[in-house]
Amino acid sequence: MHRIFSASVASVYPHYVAKVERKGRTRAELDEVIGWLTGFDEAALRSHLEQGTTFEDFFAAATLNPRVDQITGSVCGVRVQEVEDPLMRRIRYLDKLVDELARGRPMAKVLRG
Repeated sequence: MHRIFSASVASVYPHYVAKVERKGRTRAELDEVIGWLTGFDEAALRSHLEQGTTFEDFFAAATLNPRVDQITGSVCGVRVQEVEDPLMRRIRYLDKLVDELARGRPMAKVLRG
């Protein structure tokens, strides 16, 4: 089991926020992206962050967007669509979306609209 699986989402979330804000995006946009991927509304996301939910439990409770198969490309040199472990693939989906948001990609494209 990879150690990220047992890490809390709340421990990584501030890094996501810092990354997107450095590039001129907002926390609200980040939350929208996370909500699109997981199906969590603002209250559910905040609850998971406050409770210190692990990535494993976070994605177990999530209802993934049916268009996640449209998320392709590389994160840290690894193609997200080729990641075999389902949980790691979901984490990589999130990383990929955060990267796209931080790079200034239009929100409609990030959300595969």
